[in-house]
Amino acid sequence: MALQTRPSRRLSVAPMMDWTDRHCRYFHRQMTRHTWLYTEMVTTGALLHGDVSRHLNFNEEEHPVALQLGGSEPADLAKSAKLGAQWGYDEINLNCGCPSERVQKGAFGACLMAEPTLVADCVKAMRDAVDIDVTVKHRIGIDHVASYDFVRDFVGQIAQAGCNTFIVHARNAILKGLSPKENREIPPLNYDYAYQLKRDFPGLEIIMNGGIKTIEEIDLHLAHVDGVMLGREAYHHPFLMAGFDARYYADLPEGRALTREDVVMAMLPYIQKQLDLLADKGLRVNTITRHLLGLMTGVPGARAFRQYLSDAKNLAEGNPQVLLAALRHAQLRAGLGNTPSDGEIL
Repeated sequence: MALQTRPSRRLSVAPMMDWTDRHCRYFHRQMTRHTWLYTEMVTTGALLHGDVSRHLNFNEEEHPVALQLGGSEPADLAKSAKLGAQWGYDEINLNCGCPSERVQKGAFGACLMAEPTLVADCVKAMRDAVDIDVTVKHRIGIDHVASYDFVRDFVGQIAQAGCNTFIVHARNAILKGLSPKENREIPPLNYDYAYQLKRDFPGLEIIMNGGIKTIEEIDLHLAHVDGVMLGREAYHHPFLMAGFDARYYADLPEGRALTREDVVMAMLPYIQKQLDLLADKGLRVNTITRHLLGLMTGVPGARAFRQYLSDAKNLAEGNPQVLLAALRHAQLRAGLGNTPSDGEIL
């Protein structure tokens, strides 16, 4: 099977439970054509014993898009990876970084870092099953294991099983005593470990993740590693991605630069199409529009936009035009009318 050429993983958006569903990814794709997008984690049990279509269906516009799997049984992961490849995903990613108790009870996620031989078996099984990239997302350590040797040995052993791409969340995972949210904030960041991994394994693709918020930080990390994965900053400040293609992929815009209004106008027909297809299955307009609440972050009218788009009365009719109405409301509240000045582009 011939593989399609895809952009490098220079920039990517992290898998985030309850956030990076296919509607969110379609929205993100309106701002960047080349940044890699990752699904929420899907467990092998959900795929092998549940509704495959519900978990794997995505929009063609989302490419390049990666499926993140959660599991620890090589055979189940191989079957799930094969399903992902059959559905058209560009990459299969194994979750070795999630510290939640639910995930630990399933014996996967961050606790797998204590079992590199098992992870290597999982990676090999998936690689044998598919012709697309199999990658691993992991932490730099678990609990109070703070030695660089731990993550170095983990990466080295998994690389021998055929994994060439490692997404390094540069924090330890504390398996007991911290919530998933606290695990994203309390363990200190140690970017130097990821930098050292790249020096020790120059032939591997090393991607940095964790606490990265600005263009300046992205540029700093890209001087040391191959790629940067943004997490919550991409969700809460999505228009940051509007400049990624030009800056990091040399894909310069034709004509004027993209505006937030362009993004809103692009989303309207998508929302209507999804409602026409899925309203009988419980899809509501706010299922999609909730992902757009951060679109105006950093510009006048942002608060008014969020408030309008969060108001149950405004959402009650289920009309996609509520998104455009929120934009106009934000413009008026910001004193910009419908024609913002060049310095205040929405």
